[in-house]
Amino acid sequence: MILSFFDQFASPSYLGIPLIALALTLPWVMYPKPSTQWLTNRVLTLQGWFINRFTQQLLLPLNTQGHTWAALFASLMLFLISLNMLGLLPYTFTPTTQLSLNMGLAVPLWLATVIIGMRNQPTVALGHLLPEGTPTLLIPVLIIIETISLFIRPLALGVRLTANLTAGHLLIQLIATAAFVLAPLMPTVAILTATLLFLLTLLEVAVAMIQAYVFVLLLSLYLQENV
Repeated sequence: MILSFFDQFASPSYLGIPLIALALTLPWVMYPKPSTQWLTNRVLTLQGWFINRFTQQLLLPLNTQGHTWAALFASLMLFLISLNMLGLLPYTFTPTTQLSLNMGLAVPLWLATVIIGMRNQPTVALGHLLPEGTPTLLIPVLIIIETISLFIRPLALGVRLTANLTAGHLLIQLIATAAFVLAPLMPTVAILTATLLFLLTLLEVAVAMIQAYVFVLLLSLYLQENV
């Protein structure tokens, strides 16, 4: 029983072919394509409003040079939200519960922000490793600590997204199993458990959106330090 709870996080395959690629490409098919007409439907209007508001809020603290990342951040936000939300549907697979995928997204983007800072303003980028006014005896220790914290950033991005989604899926499966087992034995308790499951599902919908936003928001903060 314990192992079956974690089977939902195993990458599905068909005839030996992993289907994670299909799960990654599915979100791009779902969104409607932009239209060149002046009058569009409500879905396109709502989609455009959401992207504009999100991009405006995310890029507010960045300068003009950082605004070139707007399309990347907006696309990444929609991509992560879609993967997280689709994973809440029954008999589906959530690719963002895989640490390898999240690290594959976090490490290159974090490294790009660091390279931009080293190329454009190396003095300021290296100055973040040593706060101003540090006592002389603490300089070597602080440099080591700040360097470690710098390299931990992509790991924190990937682990945060993986841990939150994995914990949510496990809780949903545990409570759903409890409701199913208690239904013939104690119907009243099963109804209360099903109500808790419904509330937890609503919470997981919020977590799926919030974690995608936090992932992109932290990347924008890392970019803000280097532009």
